[in-house]
Amino acid sequence: MTSAEVRRRFLAFFEKRGHAIIPSAPLVPENDPTVLFNTAGMQPLVPYLMGRPHPQGDRLADVQKCVRTGDIDDIGDNRHLTFFEMLGNWSLGSYFKEEAIKWSYELLTSKTEGFGLDPKRLYVTVFAGDENAPRDEEAKKAWVSAGVPENRIYFKDASANWWPAVKGKDAWTGPTGPCSEMFYDITKSGLGDMTPAEYDKADDEGRVIEIWNDVFMEFEKKDGKIVSKLAKRNVDTGAGLERLATVLQKKTNVFETDVFLPIIDLIRKNSKNYDERSARIVADHLRTATFLISDGVVPSNKDQGYVLRRILRRAVFKMGHLMLPADIGLEIVEKYVNAYQTHYPNLNGETVKTVLRKEEVRFKATLDQGLKELKKTFPSLTSFGDAGPEKKIKLDGRFFLDLFTTYGFPFELAIEIIQSERVQTPFVLSSEKIGELKTQFDEEFKKHQDLSRAGAEAKFKGGLGDTSEMSLKYHTATHLLHKALHEVLGDHVSQKGSNITPERLRFDFTHGAKMTDEEKKRVEDIVNAKIKAALPVHRVELPKDEALKTGAYHFFGDKYGDVVSVYYIGDSIDSAYSKEFCGGPHVENTSALGSFKIQKEEAVSAGVRRIKAVLS
Repeated sequence: MTSAEVRRRFLAFFEKRGHAIIPSAPLVPENDPTVLFNTAGMQPLVPYLMGRPHPQGDRLADVQKCVRTGDIDDIGDNRHLTFFEMLGNWSLGSYFKEEAIKWSYELLTSKTEGFGLDPKRLYVTVFAGDENAPRDEEAKKAWVSAGVPENRIYFKDASANWWPAVKGKDAWTGPTGPCSEMFYDITKSGLGDMTPAEYDKADDEGRVIEIWNDVFMEFEKKDGKIVSKLAKRNVDTGAGLERLATVLQKKTNVFETDVFLPIIDLIRKNSKNYDERSARIVADHLRTATFLISDGVVPSNKDQGYVLRRILRRAVFKMGHLMLPADIGLEIVEKYVNAYQTHYPNLNGETVKTVLRKEEVRFKATLDQGLKELKKTFPSLTSFGDAGPEKKIKLDGRFFLDLFTTYGFPFELAIEIIQSERVQTPFVLSSEKIGELKTQFDEEFKKHQDLSRAGAEAKFKGGLGDTSEMSLKYHTATHLLHKALHEVLGDHVSQKGSNITPERLRFDFTHGAKMTDEEKKRVEDIVNAKIKAALPVHRVELPKDEALKTGAYHFFGDKYGDVVSVYYIGDSIDSAYSKEFCGGPHVENTSALGSFKIQKEEAVSAGVRRIKAVLS
């Protein structure tokens, strides 16, 4: 069963059972600036799990795009990925344990509607109970009723069967509750019935793997403590598509499944220095980059852009190690776009390839020079920080910041390089020492950012140089330009910066290619048509959640208060041509703007373009 068929069967199964199929949210959370990416299927739905009515009803199903980089050092093993798809069905106060468990079992074992897995290889865990909630006999009863033998149901504590898992200092805030997990026997001969101790051993050894999880959300946590019951009992289920595909395709690891195998084969056939782990890293990282760039992320030195730059440069480094031919990365991207575009039509292969090509060229230009410097630094390193009696080398946060700002080596890649064969005398750092150096690097990096930010803020605030009449006109023209770019280039466009003076506007935005003369002309024509239409400009203050529902453009990474200012251009906010979160000020009517003309369109950085325009 192909990955596409897994996705299709899952959605069809729950659609038949009254679930509305909702699209995946973007990888960058729209309403949560506290995290960089959506890391779980439930993350975009937290407001609805907390009680807000969902516009499509109380039964939902989706396939959510997710990115996690906490385990990036494990990429290359049999199961870790930075990008993955999470299958999920959701009950927002509709059904609860009995229906959720019945359908989970049917989906996994049915040969006609589901995945046709062997029920004799299925094992289940349920919550053993503690001071927060009782032993989950209700879930056990439902599993027995569904068809699972009682001796294949195991009770586990909160570290295994509570979501989110209780590990160390639990600071989770949000919906929470006990869960029930399904595991599948992947051995050749079959394990049969097992005692709890035998099952634990099989789990530890990877002979059974988790393939599904039903979370029964009944409680609300604040700062790690349960404070109340939720207004409604919810069900949140999840299964990693890639892991499920691994089982269904009878493979031993995710990189042998139908999505990755053509990529790994391509790398193997073209590599002059092949090793499996490096090939897997390239395959994983370029898939993640394809989705991130298509969702509007561009390489930069902060936040989501830093993560993207880190994985792109690590992929480039590994492609060099594998001695792959030039432009093979572009071929890999094309294969991923072709494999996924039916389900994710926003994937933009040309934009991704343009960003990859530019980042690869930029990184390679400094990589050789940086490696030469590292080889000079570590020619006879015998112990940490000591290059012999004639020279002391201090490895600290400042050292790694210099590597980053001078040669573009993200911290993690610099660590990988100095422990590899790419330097004359590689050495191994303990995880504790790496953690200490990372803390130092983060502190130095924050100082560096604060200095840069202070300089930028001194130059101009909010993009508006002053509040003269011409600056107000240019500010309003910028809103029209932003909307016109969406119409001409696509919804991947997002604002990256703005600078307005009484003489001109400057607008930075995400786009992976140089605009054609035809595209620039179309943008100009749209803006001038809206000026000629004499549209009124209005300002309203709305609760942030209501403002987001209007579709108003905003900076995804910015933190906003509970009430925000929205400027819209048109007769009403519902029918407005343009609407954006903005503090103003603006002109009262577009007719005041005159005539709009693009003077220049140019590159700023990888995946970011700049327009300079004037009014006359």
